[in-house]
Amino acid sequence: MIIDTGAITFFSAATVVVHALGIAHAAHAVMNVRSSQGAIAWGISLVTFPWLAIPLYWILGRTKFHGYGEALRLVYAQHHKLARQTYNDIAKFKVPLSDKIATLQPLAETFTGVPFTSGNAAELLIDGKKTYEAMLSAIAIATNYILLQSYIVNDDQAGHEFKEALIAKAQQGVNIYFLYDEIGSNKLSRSYLQSLRKSGIQVSAFHTTKGKGNRFQLNFRNHRKILVVDGEIAFVGGLNIGDEYLGKNPRLSPWRDTHMKLEGPTVQSLQASFLQDWYWATRQLLDVNWQIKPNRELNQSAFVLPTGPADHLKACNLFFVNAINEAQNRLWIATPYFVPDEATLTALKLATMRGVDVRILLPNRPDHLFVYLCSFSYYNEMAAFGIKLYRYKHGFMHQKTILIDDDMAGVGTVNLDNRSFFLNFEVMGFVAAPKFVTSVEKMLKDDLAVSVTVDFSDYKRKPLWFKLAVRISRLLMPLL
Repeated sequence: MIIDTGAITFFSAATVVVHALGIAHAAHAVMNVRSSQGAIAWGISLVTFPWLAIPLYWILGRTKFHGYGEALRLVYAQHHKLARQTYNDIAKFKVPLSDKIATLQPLAETFTGVPFTSGNAAELLIDGKKTYEAMLSAIAIATNYILLQSYIVNDDQAGHEFKEALIAKAQQGVNIYFLYDEIGSNKLSRSYLQSLRKSGIQVSAFHTTKGKGNRFQLNFRNHRKILVVDGEIAFVGGLNIGDEYLGKNPRLSPWRDTHMKLEGPTVQSLQASFLQDWYWATRQLLDVNWQIKPNRELNQSAFVLPTGPADHLKACNLFFVNAINEAQNRLWIATPYFVPDEATLTALKLATMRGVDVRILLPNRPDHLFVYLCSFSYYNEMAAFGIKLYRYKHGFMHQKTILIDDDMAGVGTVNLDNRSFFLNFEVMGFVAAPKFVTSVEKMLKDDLAVSVTVDFSDYKRKPLWFKLAVRISRLLMPLL
């Protein structure tokens, strides 16, 4: 038998090069990966299995979204007078917070440039039917422009209803801008988008991989759900656009979710978030209404927090940790995914040690098995510190809400997991007003009434294969 020594030499050289690249990438991971667990996981993988780990690291290893911040800084420099005037106008409505949550005000201004403001009206919207009706009603009264952004848009009955509503307004001369995440909406048909464009609606994907050197920037998502009408009414929350959010997916029905409608200065903040994403995707500056129309009747204090992997500071994680630390009596959190980082988990533990009633409400049914399994890995720690865990039994729960004492409630797109805190573009609305806080309290009490309290000891009786799957999912989460 004749041995091709040239092929062997080439393979040997290639092996040496790949392993050397694996070591170099491992060094990069040690220096740049956010958590020590993630750095160790990547380091071992890159040194041991470089052929597989290197391409995965190019896709999953990034923790910073490149180009976004630079693009915005450039456009702000060109239009700094307008930007400064807008922020100044919002700042005129700055409102002092109660002593218990006063530390959130400087954080709000540091992270976004704008504070908690007065003159807002927040309406809680529970589940898809009520939310879609409110959104479509707002679209119907638009006279100037509509900004619509969603992580998922489906070409189904619900998607068709929104499409027809937008087309009808476009035919009336209303300017419409439609932004979607190309990964979240990967099943959205080309014909759906074409019908929007043919009607004069401007449509764009978020374009995660846009920009030099960003071809492998695939592990980020724009998870925001925003609707702004004429710069006067806005919506934000957990609902995307699709039939499943109306409970029409038999496996996950009924679907439990939460959204909210806003008026006042917070509308301008949501509008600014949309415009930043639109500029990244299209490099277009939109002519919109920046005049604030305060709601003097309700005059609620509120704040909008857009966050993402392009932030200079880890705003989402830092704001949530500080908010948890402010709780003195009650901290109720509803989230479909519970994979907290160490800082968040520590804050939850410390809250229980202060005597705070900490309740975490999770779905009983999984829609993403990997994340569902990972939540079980926190059972022992939660049990040791007295954190109460509930599983929602009446369908699938997708809402993202937080209730702090009797002082503040938040509704938005942020899940209590690694992806929302560090990898996704997210947005939350926080309202510090008794009427709104009471409505969130009632809603969560109703949810808890159809939930079961988790007996943490049940996990000890799970079969070995289940526990092994849980531990593997926990080990892999830092990579994502």
